[in-house]
Amino acid sequence: MNYKPPLTITAKALNLIASISEQLGRWAERADQAQVLRLRRVNQIRTIQGSLAIEGNSLSIEQITAVLEGKPVIAPPREVQEVKNALAVYAQFDDLDPFKETDLLHAHQVLMTGLVDELGTYRHGGVGVMSGNEVVHMAPPATQLSRLMTDLFTWLNGTEQHPLIASAVFHYEFEFIHPFADGNGRMGRLWQSLILAKWNPLFANLPIETLVYAHQFEYYQAIASSTEQTDSAPFVEFMLGVIDTTLSEQLASTPQASPQDTPQAVTEILNRFAGLSIFCQQPRSRAELQEFCELKDREHFRKAVLVPLLDAGWLQRSLPDKPNSPKQRYFHEVTQR
Repeated sequence: MNYKPPLTITAKALNLIASISEQLGRWAERADQAQVLRLRRVNQIRTIQGSLAIEGNSLSIEQITAVLEGKPVIAPPREVQEVKNALAVYAQFDDLDPFKETDLLHAHQVLMTGLVDELGTYRHGGVGVMSGNEVVHMAPPATQLSRLMTDLFTWLNGTEQHPLIASAVFHYEFEFIHPFADGNGRMGRLWQSLILAKWNPLFANLPIETLVYAHQFEYYQAIASSTEQTDSAPFVEFMLGVIDTTLSEQLASTPQASPQDTPQAVTEILNRFAGLSIFCQQPRSRAELQEFCELKDREHFRKAVLVPLLDAGWLQRSLPDKPNSPKQRYFHEVTQR
């Protein structure tokens, strides 16, 4: 194996790997199979919404769910097509082999159907990554793509790096090469998730891209820093941090196996609104909580979410003696187990 992506293994990266491994063990012990399957559907929708939102797609969680259920959605046709394609790709998630270049090309064909002319094939022209009117990265010429991608897959199949590091390095190198005419961002993020899921199936259920979307400025900044330093370490650190935070979020919202730990109503709400635990670690207004849950009807939100969480003691009031105060905030106090 000749090609080795430039990489410095930092102490921060090693510490994050240790934290991630510990949390994976805790999550595996805590979640029962039925609960994992419910979470997978919810988190998959959030993953699709996050990944497409990074690329400018405006469809909400509720709209993506409607598309999944075959219901009509009022939205730009291209954005609906992007969602349908993403759903089709994630339906094949378990069958895709992240170590095969042919599977990468197939996934691109599914992901970009009806959106670009060059489907499942590397671009035939030059491409640059823009920030406003400025070219921030000029990708390698099309004549080099076959060699570069073969080298990258050869490295992936032979590397002895920890999968957490290898997946992030592949993601960065893929974005640097920018092999497709369009869809590089969503393909790079999908492929990192596939690599991780081959190592540990729990990663098939993690909505990592939701947090990437929440920190997309840092995401692009990490790519730029790695390019500037000719070292993928900044991007590796960023992605490991996102994974570590996502696991912390899942652990906070996944109850222990014993039924008395968390009332069933709370469990159902947390499964429906993935990410609510970490969002509520900071005091939030009623309007902020309702917006996060993407529920338009105030009374429905109050009855279906706010009151059950308060009655169960999962949510606390910042002003318990003034329940109707306009300054009232709600928060979830995380307890260490």
